[in-house]
Amino acid sequence: MENPTPRTQYPKPKMKYSRLTKEQFEELHPEFVNFLATQSIDKEEWDKIKSEQPQIAEQELDVFSDLIWEGVLTRTEYLEHFSRNYIFLFHSRETVIHSIVLKAMDAGVDFLTKDGLQWLSDNMFTDNVEMKQGEKVFSTERNASIFELIEQGAFLSDGQLYKQIVSIIES
Repeated sequence: MENPTPRTQYPKPKMKYSRLTKEQFEELHPEFVNFLATQSIDKEEWDKIKSEQPQIAEQELDVFSDLIWEGVLTRTEYLEHFSRNYIFLFHSRETVIHSIVLKAMDAGVDFLTKDGLQWLSDNMFTDNVEMKQGEKVFSTERNASIFELIEQGAFLSDGQLYKQIVSIIES
C-alpha cells in the first residue's frame, strides 16, 4: 500500500552521539525493523525511502543510532581504558564517576600486552605501580560524559578489575 503523504525532510538534527557502524546495524537488524514499524514504515516503504529520499533514510539511521546509544549509556556502570603505561578504571554512578588510575613506573611495561598485564598482577601493590583514585561530578549530562570517554578509547566492562582493586583497597 502506498503512503498517501510523502515523508517530509526536516532540517537535519545534530546527532547526540554517533552513527552505529554497519556491523552494529546488522547485529541490531530486528530492533531497527521494530523502530521503523513504530513509524509505520515496512520493508517496501523503507526501500522506497532509501532510493527516493536518501536524506530521510540517513535521518532515520541517525535517530535510531542515538536511541540505541542512549539506552546503552544509561545502563553503563563500568568502563576501562588501557594504554601502554596506564590503566583507567571507571565506575559511573548517577551523578559522579569514580576513577582508579594505575601507572606502571617501569617505562618498559606495556599494559596492551599479555606480559604487561601479568607484570601488573605481579607488581600491583608495590612501588612499581602508582595508583590514584578520584571522583568527579558529571559536568555535563551523564550519558554525554560517558560517551566522551568511549570516544577517547574507553570500553564498557563488567567492572571485575575495578571491583577487585576496590575490595583489596578497602580490606
